[in-house]
Amino acid sequence: MAAQRQFLAGSARPPVTGAQLVGPAPEQDVVEATLVFRRRAEPESVTDVLTRDELAERYGAHPDDLAVARRLLTDAGLAVLEEDPASRRIRVQGSVAAMNAMFGVSLQSYRLPDAVGGGRVRHHADDLSLPDELSGIVTAVLGLDDRPQARPHSRRAAAGAVSYTPIQVGEAYQFPADTDGTGQTLALIELGGGFSEADLATYFGGLGVPSPTVTAESVDGAQNSPGNANDDGEVMLDIEIAGALAPAAKIPVYFAPNTDAGFLDAISQAAHAAPAPTVISISWGQSEDQWSAQSRTAMDDALNDAALLGVTVTVAAGDDGSADRQDDGAAHVDFPASSPHALGCGGTTLHATGSTVDSETTWNGGANGGATGGGVSDVFPTPSWQGEVGVPDRSGSSNSGRGVPDVAGNADPQTGYQVLVDGKQAVYGGTSAVAPLWAALLCRLAQSAGRPFGLLQPSLYAKATSGTTPPGFRDITTGDNGAYQAGPGWDPCTGLGVPVGSQLLSVLHTD
Repeated sequence: MAAQRQFLAGSARPPVTGAQLVGPAPEQDVVEATLVFRRRAEPESVTDVLTRDELAERYGAHPDDLAVARRLLTDAGLAVLEEDPASRRIRVQGSVAAMNAMFGVSLQSYRLPDAVGGGRVRHHADDLSLPDELSGIVTAVLGLDDRPQARPHSRRAAAGAVSYTPIQVGEAYQFPADTDGTGQTLALIELGGGFSEADLATYFGGLGVPSPTVTAESVDGAQNSPGNANDDGEVMLDIEIAGALAPAAKIPVYFAPNTDAGFLDAISQAAHAAPAPTVISISWGQSEDQWSAQSRTAMDDALNDAALLGVTVTVAAGDDGSADRQDDGAAHVDFPASSPHALGCGGTTLHATGSTVDSETTWNGGANGGATGGGVSDVFPTPSWQGEVGVPDRSGSSNSGRGVPDVAGNADPQTGYQVLVDGKQAVYGGTSAVAPLWAALLCRLAQSAGRPFGLLQPSLYAKATSGTTPPGFRDITTGDNGAYQAGPGWDPCTGLGVPVGSQLLSVLHTD
């Protein structure tokens, strides 16, 4: 009698438009996958900071659940590569044939359109299924579908751009004096590209600041691999902004495959490092509806774990306005910025002279110039800490949800950042710049406060109401990102506003 199986709801993902079916994935091809497990219990609060051992004991995977899975996986001919109760993950490797049998699926090979990078990928059209013994125990199986999951939210400036060094932008936002990130760790997540030590030495030497300690960390076999100009631009933008503004912080750069499994594993590896980082900065994402439900849930849970470990996660809100590259005429938000456990970072157009801000508006450069992401999540409900700021209803709905972004900063490539990429001077922008900008600021604030902040939003929104600006922010009230207009107080373009670092220092010291 055949063993009974249950479908893993939410594990299917629509195929890429225009992708061509090649045929069944070769049965002998070797595949790696990440299984995510249920928690022992649901967290009661995300404002409590736990050690990794405490997190594993309270909210990690139960040893009995892992033992059942380990037995079934090895019986199916799969090799267990990694097992981590704290982050509730098991990574496995095996042939396509073994994966098809274990997860009740038929993996297919597709050729992607050139417009999205081309190349062959694996895909499964239907939900996976699990043996009865794993039903309710395993909440996600990631990596069987290995198409690119996210894109970098950075843009290179056109000719004639105004530009600033990161230090000049920090001065405009009043980053607190006498802080440099000493004692802090600022982790970066990268899904492609790489950096060169020579470029970093040249760049920081030109700024007159000490070169930060930058290390490359491998996730699921990915490496620091410079050579792709687009992805290298993202990596260098992140490192150079973070390092210029928090030069004394340690900066581990986690390189992972650009898949849902790689993205999740990178966040988990970074958040569960010893010691835990102060901040994780993420400049990659994609519209919420381009993720499977299981991937979104697993990622949000990983970001929840980061908050429980005292880690703040800053995430770029996207560079394609309220449509977020979707062509259905509706408004969309970018994920993982839309996770309630991430600090969503939107974008502005900044004109400043020294520390004096001449003007600052919502970044919207039009169809070819990009615009800040922002809007209302179709997936996550409105968090309690965002309930008083007037988040509008979802697109085409009478219900509200999690509003994006939370905060903002200079992102327009035409008022962008001077960087060095593959040996060449360039000007870059995008909300990719805002995530490491805020991450560096939080490292300096944590240095002064003597503690990490974890989930920061309850503190930032504590005195925010509809139409009002809380302490620590300068409101941006001009411009739009397509469907949404900036205005007084929180809005779906620039959130609460841009930082006033010296004021935020007081807010977080007294919190």
